[in-house]
Amino acid sequence: MDTFEFLVQGSAPEPYRVSFRREGRNLSAHCTCPATESGSYCEHRINILRGAADGVVSANSADVATVASWLKGTDVDAALQTVIRLEKEAERIKEALSSAKQTLSEYLLD
Repeated sequence: MDTFEFLVQGSAPEPYRVSFRREGRNLSAHCTCPATESGSYCEHRINILRGAADGVVSANSADVATVASWLKGTDVDAALQTVIRLEKEAERIKEALSSAKQTLSEYLLD
């Protein structure tokens, strides 16, 4: 079993503890932030899985790349790819909606 723990500066004064564990193809992660504690989406875990060391304040920020390399082929990878795809789609829809609203506003002024 492989494990890593990082300290990540979030919105609280004290850094959050973000830990990752890999056992075979099973990957799990925990964070002490309120989002994780309530069972919600935690950016701290996701950022590290995506290879971003932004906010990591522990001396082992170089280990983020190792943890990110664990992702491929796990069930977490498939779920994360779905989230990324849907985020891109949501952004596209948001932009299209904004444009449609602008067009509607312009039509209402003539």
